Amino acid sequence: MTDQSPNEDAEAHARANEKRRKHKEAKDRILAKKTKTGGLLIVHTGKGKGKTTAAMGMVMRCIGHGMKVGIVQFVKGAWETGERDVLDKFPDQIDIAVMGEGFTWETQDRSRDIAAANKAWERGKEMIASGEYGFVLLDEINIVLRYDYIDIDDVVSFLSSKPSSVHVVCTGRNAKPALIEAADLVTEMTEIKHHFRADFKAQSGIEF
Repeated sequence: MTDQSPNEDAEAHARANEKRRKHKEAKDRILAKKTKTGGLLIVHTGKGKGKTTAAMGMVMRCIGHGMKVGIVQFVKGAWETGERDVLDKFPDQIDIAVMGEGFTWETQDRSRDIAAANKAWERGKEMIASGEYGFVLLDEINIVLRYDYIDIDDVVSFLSSKPSSVHVVCTGRNAKPALIEAADLVTEMTEIKHHFRADFKAQSGIEF
């Protein structure tokens, strides 16, 4: 690597600054055309870790903006999580409906799982339709949809006609194609490497 002269260095900075100026102008033109607002249908899916964690980050943002948030947990109801301990400190802004009884392989009772899933979906619909919440998280709804515990056509139809003021986030791996098609924003978490494969168990602060 050769040392640049002061003049060459100044020219390099000038070129870089001009490139950034043009980039900013282009971005500003694009952003000026973005005028729509309103409730989004968002899906977090994929085999990678972090779907609910990312949604909880959005919940924290909503709290910071003074929004009312509803959360329906379809699966993880049997777990004590750090998120719930934090959210319990904001009772005026957060309503959490813990409807699940744990993972399906823990209950080993399909009829009970189906009943719990449909009860959770009804609660989710109530929250979304009420006009009380600006953001509703349907945590792990993709899991119960995968097993056909609730009707995908009903879910897509309802969420496609939800109030325009409500953001809805659906989490869980294996999201149904119909839900992905209906969504405004879809993020797929991709697993590159997972510590479970090295015999680490679930730990507080990381998994729950």
